[in-house]
Amino acid sequence: MTSELSSLCSYAKGKVSVDTLSKRNYVSTENMMPNKGGIVDAGALPSAQYTQQYIKDDILVSNIRPYFKKIWMADDDGGCSNDVLVFRADRGCDSTFLYYILANDAFFNYASATSKGTKMPRGDKTAIMQYKVPCFNYETQLRIGKLLRSIDDRIAVNKKINDNLQQQLFSLYENMATASPCLKEYTLSNLCDFQEGYVNPPQTHPEYFDGEVKWLRAVDINESFIIETSRTLTKAGFESAKKSALLFEPNTIAISKSGTIGRLGIIADYMCGNRAVINIAPHDTNMLAFIYCFLKSKQREFPDMAVGSVQKNLYVSLLEPLSVSIPDNESLTAFNAVGASILGMIHNNCVENTDLANLRDTILPKLMSGEIDVSSVLL
Repeated sequence: MTSELSSLCSYAKGKVSVDTLSKRNYVSTENMMPNKGGIVDAGALPSAQYTQQYIKDDILVSNIRPYFKKIWMADDDGGCSNDVLVFRADRGCDSTFLYYILANDAFFNYASATSKGTKMPRGDKTAIMQYKVPCFNYETQLRIGKLLRSIDDRIAVNKKINDNLQQQLFSLYENMATASPCLKEYTLSNLCDFQEGYVNPPQTHPEYFDGEVKWLRAVDINESFIIETSRTLTKAGFESAKKSALLFEPNTIAISKSGTIGRLGIIADYMCGNRAVINIAPHDTNMLAFIYCFLKSKQREFPDMAVGSVQKNLYVSLLEPLSVSIPDNESLTAFNAVGASILGMIHNNCVENTDLANLRDTILPKLMSGEIDVSSVLL
């Protein structure tokens, strides 16, 4: 038995003063991560006096390009852009259950299929509320939510561990930069190779998408290891770039050159990139942690370095001359060893999170269809 989504929730309609917001509790499509990755701090606040409001336990979904699967359950009150849909559970509907209704791949597929526009499709708000949902009593909703939340809680723990490990790594880098004498100065181009992404198959060719080739775009760069990408290409889609059909290698660095400029990530698998991505590959693979930390130390400068009258871009030619101070060999060797160990732990947690997310997404539709019995789940 099913009903429509409108039987469970409604769109929130409140407004909030931008003066009461911070980068921590302002949400736009720019700081929502793909593949149900939640949010990161916003790059900036809007210039308007008021913006759309959300409250704790609301469900926020990006309404631009639904196939990115950007969704977050609010853990506090705040504000968001008008390109974000705010769902609020009605009485008799558990908010966590509603979150997983909307986090189901079936919902994003439906939102994409009913969206309007081609270059930048937007979800149809009326059609979205007509999405078919299962009818469960409140107790069953709680059980389904608890089971799925236990998986996401583990993912959240791993993310916090990784955040802490990155902080430790960067602290070690800063301490080394302060305490160790600088023996040589190099330009970044002396230490790394650069490759810009040029794989941009036209959206008018559906046969170019949803294949085996991971397609890295700025939206996928996550300030950690990049295990998966939000979209993939077929072999034909990849080869449509002809001479520019090149793959980035694992254990190299990706940086976003447009949009949210300067976002960093470490590539964990072979993947190609689009025009919004630059690949930076250290000549010495042992220097991965050092180069990553150097780029993190410059991250706040990258948006100001970008050029362009219509759209700002961070080009390879702007990164190549950056001056890199190299400490004495003993200090550098010791840092590289510890850095490699820390990056290894971060990578392992990222792989575990990918496996957990795949498990969640596998059992989620089975729970919603009633195929998996939850009567034994303790509340």
